[in-house]
Amino acid sequence: MYELIVCEKPQAANKIAEALCDGKPVKENIGGVPYYKITHGKKDIVVACAVGHLYGLEQEKGEKWGYPIFDVTWQPSHENRKDSAFTKKYLTALKKLAKDANEFTIATDYDIEGEVIGLNIVRYVFKKKDASRMKFSTLTKDDLRDAYKDKTGSIDWGQAKAGETRHFLDWYNGINYSRALTSAIKSTGAFKIMSIGRVQGPALKILTEKEKEIRNFKPVPYWEISILCATKEKDMEAWHTNDKFWKEDDAKKVFDNVKDKKSGVVHSIESSAFEQMPPVPFDLTTLQTETYRCHGISPSSTLEMAQELYTSGCISYPRTSSQQYPESIGYTKIIKMISANSKYSEPAKKILSMKKISPNNGKKTDPAHPAIYPTGIEPGSMDERQEKIYDLIVRRFLATFGEAAIRETVKITIEAGNEMFLAKGTRTTKKGWHEFYGEYVKLEEEEMPKVTKGDALQIKKTTKYDKETQPPKRYTPASIIRELEKRNLGTKATRSTIIDTLFQRGYAHGKAIEATELGIRTCDTLERYSPKIIDDELTRHFEEEMEDIRNNKKTEKGVLDEAKEAIAGILMDFKKKEKEIGKELQSANRETMDAMTTLGKCPNCKEGMLQIRKGKFGHFAACNGYPDCKTTFSLPGNARIKPAGKICDSCGMPLIMILKREKRPQEICMNKDCKTKNLQEESELPKEIQAKIGTECPKCRKGKIALRSSVYGQFLGCDQYPKCKHTEQIQQSKDASR
Repeated sequence: MYELIVCEKPQAANKIAEALCDGKPVKENIGGVPYYKITHGKKDIVVACAVGHLYGLEQEKGEKWGYPIFDVTWQPSHENRKDSAFTKKYLTALKKLAKDANEFTIATDYDIEGEVIGLNIVRYVFKKKDASRMKFSTLTKDDLRDAYKDKTGSIDWGQAKAGETRHFLDWYNGINYSRALTSAIKSTGAFKIMSIGRVQGPALKILTEKEKEIRNFKPVPYWEISILCATKEKDMEAWHTNDKFWKEDDAKKVFDNVKDKKSGVVHSIESSAFEQMPPVPFDLTTLQTETYRCHGISPSSTLEMAQELYTSGCISYPRTSSQQYPESIGYTKIIKMISANSKYSEPAKKILSMKKISPNNGKKTDPAHPAIYPTGIEPGSMDERQEKIYDLIVRRFLATFGEAAIRETVKITIEAGNEMFLAKGTRTTKKGWHEFYGEYVKLEEEEMPKVTKGDALQIKKTTKYDKETQPPKRYTPASIIRELEKRNLGTKATRSTIIDTLFQRGYAHGKAIEATELGIRTCDTLERYSPKIIDDELTRHFEEEMEDIRNNKKTEKGVLDEAKEAIAGILMDFKKKEKEIGKELQSANRETMDAMTTLGKCPNCKEGMLQIRKGKFGHFAACNGYPDCKTTFSLPGNARIKPAGKICDSCGMPLIMILKREKRPQEICMNKDCKTKNLQEESELPKEIQAKIGTECPKCRKGKIALRSSVYGQFLGCDQYPKCKHTEQIQQSKDASR
């Protein structure tokens, strides 16, 4: 007999086994699933793992397709979902290991999802009513040994019930609303799977409202006036103190007063200094938004890579809402460990030399985990993006311990033609925490020239600017997550996934996120006929209810019964208008698909339109005049393709936009023979390969080296082929191929 400890992932099982084992863990496996036998004190322990969720909610068997439906049960994930087939062997292994165990401990991630994973393992694998619980925020040896020593005799039932309620609510809303939309389309005689979810709907509404605000925006003209003055040090631009003139006549009067003036007088000089406090520690949202600001890495990718850094023991648990470092994490010890890394040695040692080492904690807290911090354990091999995220986390951690920076703002008022102009600049006079945060401090530094009151300054140029107000900016992947958090929609761990889902469903696109026509029309239709489906008030209400469950103020049953009643009422009303809704959705879908697939005029028949089609061997472009016109073009098969809405300046063919994961969208000509194609392809090659193109062929000494391609990929070859058959392979570097 032994104690069975179950972790959430294989890597965590390995870390826990190594941390608790008095000697060396014995690694064994069942059906290819690893587990570890260890001895801890006088106790025999087996450490095993799940692989995320082993159970998912499914409709009870025998129920027909329709809505509303609320009869769902937890079932093994591998039985109903092809993409979860790999979980079967983990479930089988755990069931076998549980048979000979007499004590059970859950060691999944300590958050809502981890608690639900643990809850289902307790119920369906252990076949017990409860189990012990290890709680930890890092996978370091000390933390794991403390977590085992201080384990509780029960799982966190408040967290487990809140998490389970969330799964049921997401299922009730997602399945029923999606079936309702799909059924509405079917009522028109067409068919398309439609999708909307509990948080997806309100999120789509936010994007749609922003898009309408932009479309309805009417620019308002305004005018600004500046003078360019010469000083001994440098030229200085000053702007009229009115800032913006909303009437052109007013701007013209001021401009006429000043335009012929050759000099101005320094009327006053004001100087003010202010403290800029260090940044607060990272919670998940601020990590995601800061990573996007500094490196352009999407929030979902940031979470994925932060999770990998956590499971490798290099950082603390990333799914946290806290912006505070408690003393219990031992930050002095961590800073000492970080100082051993030459990259961070200098700033870390400066912090260690301070009289008082204390972080600038923020206001947000999390009952489960502290803010994100490096453990001091150096990572092994990382790719370029992981290195960037790790570096940002370390420097943010160090910066929170820094002193306040001092910034100074100087304002110089200049009088010219009885008009007042203001020049101002701000610079850092004491770096403080800036030196620890390094390149991530992106502040404008402008030191004003040294002048004194009464100085006469030459006016080199006077300019009147005709301007217009600009429409509001679209949300970025970072700002939409902040907006969802502000409205209490979704959770810190799910918000980035919700936005990704809107992209996958065709409701949104673009780096500056734009609601598509399908997204806008779907949202408008629901707003008109069934507004509660996209109502953020209802969604937020249930978010608060789940928090009450977590705090044992409400019961799971009570909240779910309330949700069933609300959803049933919404869907009853929806059914009465199903055909009208279906007609609008089908029309929106058809128009959106045309817009998303139409590339431009067919170059051969001149009448049809080239559209993206999907065939047996992937996507291609074809004229919609088929069979009268049989024009086709091949398209790249390793990326998503969408119309660029532009024509190639070189050959007149449509441009296409290539979208690859974690790469900037690229516009290229769809004509494979266009001369711009090789230039675009060459620009993506390593510099040493680009340097060879156009050089003399080393074999025949007559031809030039050119970029060529075959079914096996790109290569370099002599342009005198077939007379000269010299070729060279292209060795892509890791960075170039990524």
